[in-house]
Amino acid sequence: MEMNRRGAEGAEKRELGEEMSRLTGMVIGAAIEVHRLLGPGFLESVYHQALRFEFEMRGIPHKFKHPVAVKYKNHQVGEGELDFLVGDVLIVELKAVERLAPIHEAQVMSYLKMTKNSLGLLINFNVPLLKEGIKRIILS
Repeated sequence: MEMNRRGAEGAEKRELGEEMSRLTGMVIGAAIEVHRLLGPGFLESVYHQALRFEFEMRGIPHKFKHPVAVKYKNHQVGEGELDFLVGDVLIVELKAVERLAPIHEAQVMSYLKMTKNSLGLLINFNVPLLKEGIKRIILS
């Protein structure tokens, strides 16, 4: 019985991992398309709207400007806002800055902790090649 339960848990983790990889690939593909057409230099809000439109065109399940409760010792003390929550499991935070700073990574890490999700993508559109502006943040 124990062996069967472990086998089922392993299969669940593999399926979740495969789904996360699929969603991550879809998000990165959509972001690359937005960057290819717009390039760097616009306000962050322009990239939000363009990526939102690209997600909708591609059928990528997402929530835009998704609120998240900020809790301290089980008491809500504020509210944050995720740029995107994709497939209810992947946090996507957009920036349009000269370079990513540690505070940007800390922001995504805080969102991961608050939502209990394990992976976030931090995407900076203000770069010549988008692959240089994508950072995976993992809650370990």
